[in-house]
Amino acid sequence: MPQPADHPSPLREEFVATLRLAWPLALTNVAQTGMTATDVMFMGWLGPDRLAAGALGTNLYFPFLILGIGFLSAVAPMVARELGRNAHSVREVRRTAHQGFWAAMILSVPSLAILWNAGPILVAFGQEPRLAADATSYVRAMMWSLPLFLLFVAMRAFVSALERPGAALAAVLVAFVVNAGANYVLVFGHFGFPRLELVGSGLATTIAVAVMFAVIAGVALIDRRMRRYHVFGRFWRADGARLVELTRLGLPLGLTLFFESSVFYAAVFLMGIIGASSLAAHSIAIQIASLTFMIPLGLAQAASVRVGRAFGAEDAAGVRRAGWIAFGLGVGAMAIAALVMIAAPRLLISAFMDVANPANAEVVGLAVGFLAIAALFQLADGAQATGSGMLRGLHDTRVPMIYALIGYWGVGLPLGALLAFRAGWKGVGIWTGLAAALTVVAILMVMRWIKLTRALPRA
Repeated sequence: MPQPADHPSPLREEFVATLRLAWPLALTNVAQTGMTATDVMFMGWLGPDRLAAGALGTNLYFPFLILGIGFLSAVAPMVARELGRNAHSVREVRRTAHQGFWAAMILSVPSLAILWNAGPILVAFGQEPRLAADATSYVRAMMWSLPLFLLFVAMRAFVSALERPGAALAAVLVAFVVNAGANYVLVFGHFGFPRLELVGSGLATTIAVAVMFAVIAGVALIDRRMRRYHVFGRFWRADGARLVELTRLGLPLGLTLFFESSVFYAAVFLMGIIGASSLAAHSIAIQIASLTFMIPLGLAQAASVRVGRAFGAEDAAGVRRAGWIAFGLGVGAMAIAALVMIAAPRLLISAFMDVANPANAEVVGLAVGFLAIAALFQLADGAQATGSGMLRGLHDTRVPMIYALIGYWGVGLPLGALLAFRAGWKGVGIWTGLAAALTVVAILMVMRWIKLTRALPRA
C-alpha cells in the first residue's frame, strides 16, 4: 500500500535520523582531533625540530588510545541492539556501560607502563636521541590523560547509543577551548606561568581531557533521559559475563583500528628516518587528513547505532537503509574534502606554520605533495570508515579485523617502505602505500556488507 502523502517515506526518515545523530558525532570528532591539531600548531610555532619531537611523542601515545577507542566503541552497538529489542531496557544497558568503565581502566594500566619508557622505545625505532628525549618529556606529561580519555569514550558510546550525542559534543567543545587556552599559557609561559614548551602542551592535553570527562559525566547525572539509567551506580561491581561479551566484540574492533592507525604511526617513524623536514611535513598533512576523516567517522558511529537498532528489532530492510545512507553521506563528504585539498593546500598548511618564511619552504613543499596524495584517497577513506561502522552495527568485527590486517600491514606498509627506500620516492612513496591500503580495505569492507545483508531475510 502506498504511503499517505503527508507521511514521510522510510528512506527519508532514516536519512533524517542518521543526519540528526551523525552531525553532533562528526563535530565531536572534529573538535577532538582539533585538540591534537591545536597542539601541533603550537609545537609548529616552536620550530620544525620541536614539531618533529612532538609528532614522535604523539604517534607513540595514540596507538594505545586508538586501541582503547576501538575496544570501547563496542559499547554503542551492544546498547543499541538491546534498545532495538526492548526500548525500555535499563538494567542491561547499565551493565554494558559499567563494563565499559572496567575495560577502560584495565586497558590503561599496561599502556601507561609502556608510555613512561618512551625514550628507549623511540631510540630502538631508529629515531634521533635528541628528538627522542624531547618526545619523552612530552609523553610523560600527556600520558595521564589516557585513562580519563578512555572513560570519556565509554560514556560517549553510551550517550550515542541513546541517540543523545549532544552531551559528548558539549564536553569536547569545552575541552577544546580549555586545551587551546592551556597551550597558550603553558607552552609560551604567558600570565606569569613558566615557559614549558613541549611539556606544557602535554599538560594542557591532560587538563583538557579531565575537564572533558567531567562535563559528560555531569550531563549524564543531570539529563532527565540519561539519569534513569543510573550509569554510575555501583559501577565498581564486576560483571564477568558482560565483560567477556564486551571483549568478544570490542577486541577485534580495537585491533581493527589499531592495525589502521598503527600503519599511519609507523609512517611517522619511517618519515623520521628520511629526515626532520619530511617528518614535520607529514605531521601537518596527516593532521589535515585526520580532520576530514572525522566526518565519515561520525557517520560510521551513527551507522553502528542505527544499524544496531534495526538489527536488534530484526528489521532487515531497516538495516540495509541505515547502512547505505550512512555510506553515501560518508563518501560524499570526503569527495568535498578532496576538492578542498587540491584547490587550496597552502591555505590549509598555513594554519600550522608560516608558509611565507623561507626557512619553512622545504617542509611546505613536501606537505603540499603529501596533501595531493591524501586528496586521492579521501573517497576510499570514507568508504572504509563507514563500511566498518555498518558492519559493527551487525556485530561483525572479526572478519573486518582480518581485512584491516591484510590491507594495512600486508599491502600498505610494505608497499610504502618499498617505494620510499628502494624506489627512491621517499615520503611520497610512504603516502602512496597508505592510499593503496585504504583502497584495499574499503573494497573488502563493502563486499562483506553486501554479502551479509543479502543473507538477511527480505520481509
